[in-house]
Amino acid sequence: MNEVDTNMESTQGGKIVFADDVVATIAYLAAGEVEGVHAMIGTTMEGLTEKLGKKNYTKGVKVEVGAEECTCDITIVVKYGYRIQAVAQKVQEEIKNAIETMTGLKVVEINVNVNAIYFEPEPKPEPKPKIKAKAEPEPEPEEVEGEPEPEAEPEPEPEQEPEA
Repeated sequence: MNEVDTNMESTQGGKIVFADDVVATIAYLAAGEVEGVHAMIGTTMEGLTEKLGKKNYTKGVKVEVGAEECTCDITIVVKYGYRIQAVAQKVQEEIKNAIETMTGLKVVEINVNVNAIYFEPEPKPEPKPKIKAKAEPEPEPEEVEGEPEPEAEPEPEPEQEPEA
């Protein structure tokens, strides 16, 4: 991770230092907000980082930070149906705005590499549930008015043996 001393004015008389990863993270997040961008694509080493469970906010972004200015290279995947040139220009604008606003660095160059087109997967038809044939339940007998319901017969008491 490179750290570069930026000669920015400070009211305290100190210096401000931005790591490359800080600027790359700003660019990554700004590009991700652009409509039509599906993802950023990085190197295999960056993919390894994510497999280890760590979120990588610099995937697909390379920056060079100088004393007062920086450059940025970003590789993106554009969603199918969007004008690629318009999406790439919007990515450039958003990254430039974000970096200059948040760091005060002057952005000299932003190179956008479109590496792929993302197609939305077609929805798979849901499988129809298998219906098992059930026997229709027997209808309950209808009650007839005027006829009392038969009473249940009382259970016979157990016979007692005579005492001797």
